[in-house]
Amino acid sequence: MSSFVPGIVLSRHFYEDVVSKLVDQPHAAALIGEGSEVLGFDQPRSTDHSWGPRLQIFVEPAQVDKVSLAVEGGLPASYKGFPVQFYSWQAGTVKHHVEVTTLNQWLLSQLRIDSHTALTAEKWLSMPQQHLLQFNSGAVFRDDPGELTRMRERLSWFPDDVWLWMMASQWHLIGNTEHLLGRTAEANDARGSTLVAFRLVRLIMELCFLQERRYWPYLKWFGSAFSKLSIAPVIGPVLDDILGASDQRSRENKVAQALGIVAEKHNFLGLTPTVQRTFEHYKVGINDAVRPYRVLNAGSYAEACKRAITDATLSKLVPVGSIDQLTHVDDAFINFTAWPKRLEHAYKIELAASNPN
Repeated sequence: MSSFVPGIVLSRHFYEDVVSKLVDQPHAAALIGEGSEVLGFDQPRSTDHSWGPRLQIFVEPAQVDKVSLAVEGGLPASYKGFPVQFYSWQAGTVKHHVEVTTLNQWLLSQLRIDSHTALTAEKWLSMPQQHLLQFNSGAVFRDDPGELTRMRERLSWFPDDVWLWMMASQWHLIGNTEHLLGRTAEANDARGSTLVAFRLVRLIMELCFLQERRYWPYLKWFGSAFSKLSIAPVIGPVLDDILGASDQRSRENKVAQALGIVAEKHNFLGLTPTVQRTFEHYKVGINDAVRPYRVLNAGSYAEACKRAITDATLSKLVPVGSIDQLTHVDDAFINFTAWPKRLEHAYKIELAASNPN
């Protein structure tokens, strides 16, 4: 076996040296979709299953069979020491991994859309970020028609109104969680307080992805992807201090510091009028009750995001978040169930219910 080479590099050379010579039709060639190599996180460990030279070839519908036969008959047994045929968990057998299809068919199978689908708010909110990330990551080796490049640009990030609503939802989630840090500590629930702190770290990290217009991946690569954000060197050490804090006071101070950083970033983005950052005792909102837990005015940031939304229907939707914010999205959920489609329908119903007309 050859020494490790990143999957994107291997697949690019495989296309240039072998596959490109087998396709005599206008086409697009890329490595997108599932796989750590698509995200650029593959390591030698990644090669222990379903790993090797692979890519997608996108052609017109009438050319799929012809190109498939040409590829099938022209591939070598190995390439640079790597078997060209290896196990496919999707097919349950050993096969080559040059997928010949149409772009629309691939999009339908992976994202439940094609190039003509209207990208409504409910559609965006029900598309897992992992799937959107997989489509926009990897590499395009060739794109004669240009359609693949156009779709990647179209799906590169959420529309502004959807983005603002998701950020409003994230601030709402943070605001509903932060005060529990002090309450659990007051109840002498050290374990519960630690769990709240860990949840806050995750919520803050998710907000950082949103603020930098970057899709976040599933848990395995979440931290690795976060480390590539521009804010990571600034806020990362503070989040580490939260996770490693040995006493409640230090943890609360570090949470406040981290929230101050993302609050400042919110104003820097300029998507809403400036929100004045304040830390004060937590107001329960019932009977004028005030509890001695120092919290950020996260609700003000949520409201500012909602007021900036131009779609009156979306702005009135309760900020529960997109599929990724609402659920524990994992491989089983997004790849092997109809839940994303069901949630699209649920979002559509909720949007209709919030329609002021």
